[in-house]
Amino acid sequence: MNVFKASSMKAGRNQVLWQVLGALTVVILSACAGNRQNSGPSPEDMADLPPGMRMRNFDRKVRPGITVLLDDSVKLIAGKRVALVTNQTGVDEKGRRSVDLLFADERAKRADVKLIKLFAPEHGALGTLDREGLGDEKDPRTGLTVHSLYQRTTMAPPDSLLQDVDVLIVDLQDIGTRTWTYVGVVLYAMQAGERRGIPVLVLDRPNPLSGAMTEGALLDSSLANAQYPTGTNRTNGFSIYPSPLRHGLTMGELTRLFHANLKMGTRLTVVPMRNWRRGMWFDDTDLPWVRPSPNIPNLTAALLYPALVPFEASNVSVGRGTGEPFQRFGAPWLRADSVVRLLEDLTLAGVKFRVDRFTPDKPGDNKYAGRTIAGVRLELTDRERVQPARVGAAILWALSRVHGDSLKLTLPGFDLRMGSAKVREALQGGADPDAVLDRLLPQVVTFEKDARRFHLYR
Repeated sequence: MNVFKASSMKAGRNQVLWQVLGALTVVILSACAGNRQNSGPSPEDMADLPPGMRMRNFDRKVRPGITVLLDDSVKLIAGKRVALVTNQTGVDEKGRRSVDLLFADERAKRADVKLIKLFAPEHGALGTLDREGLGDEKDPRTGLTVHSLYQRTTMAPPDSLLQDVDVLIVDLQDIGTRTWTYVGVVLYAMQAGERRGIPVLVLDRPNPLSGAMTEGALLDSSLANAQYPTGTNRTNGFSIYPSPLRHGLTMGELTRLFHANLKMGTRLTVVPMRNWRRGMWFDDTDLPWVRPSPNIPNLTAALLYPALVPFEASNVSVGRGTGEPFQRFGAPWLRADSVVRLLEDLTLAGVKFRVDRFTPDKPGDNKYAGRTIAGVRLELTDRERVQPARVGAAILWALSRVHGDSLKLTLPGFDLRMGSAKVREALQGGADPDAVLDRLLPQVVTFEKDARRFHLYR
């Protein structure tokens, strides 16, 4: 069985104990039974593989937390009334919905699991809605109401809807970037569980960008807001903790970090994946790719998302409403050839820039709908070497040099996404983007060293 349990742990007491059972296993810190043997090479056999090397030659498939829960750990929810926070990304390795598995799968039925509540984050239960003010939905297969956790901003599961709940489960796909609102949903679910005395289970999934890289500005502590959302505390769900733009952790590892460093009293259990390793990208896992949002259609968009997400708070289109969101940017006033020339002169690793034109069609951000605008396309050439945070810094620097008067940033929204007003000001002032990012390296290294305490995978 692959389960990590944290019950009111304090920072500094978290340790991950590893043992080899033919596959990577997280030793259970609470009483557990039913160990399973896995075929294939041991972790030691695979430790020398270079990061990102495809692992399909080995007979070891990644199994997400929902599979591990039902195969090995279903006793954690046996006889319990369960509330599930999930969306279209909550599927097992065969593409079957976690909702259906917990509602009607024989493993859940034998354990007398009772799925009674459903909650969905930004973009709704199907992940197709790209607007605010999402209403409740009806799940067609179970007949359950899917309660929306996204109005003007991300919300917590309301106390009133948790009164008859025994266990709160979260099964959502992160994309490895600090600004992802699903991370806020998980934190708020943990806080709701603490408030109500309800155990919280987080079913882990891969970091699509691998867990081998940490980079970018840490969110300034003056901008971070990890408090429970209320009518007077207007949180946004994406600027919650001082982590780098690309944090290098899985959702389960993030929850362990929050639990310890925010000194939470939540009865937290992380159900890890089986056979995932830090050097694996999503397409190394053999898991089905499900769009985590309408504007992340593929792994390339997920990887370049950290570079362009700050510009959502600007008058620059990031390609919403096109077939390649977060792989291009543009505006009617853009002199694309001049911007491309500056960016290419920087010789950024792993990416090229090309002059582009595109027409946003009904973009969710309402930028330049129906207008053909000048743009720049980002072409990924080496995903192992590209550093999206540096790419984003370079784009701000180039736009500021060419279009200092035309470029309009919305503050503090831009800083909340990039992470730091000082970094933004330096780049707008013409400072070399590499030098600006290099100065952040000590903070990034400190974060990464602390984060190792919460790693569940090698």
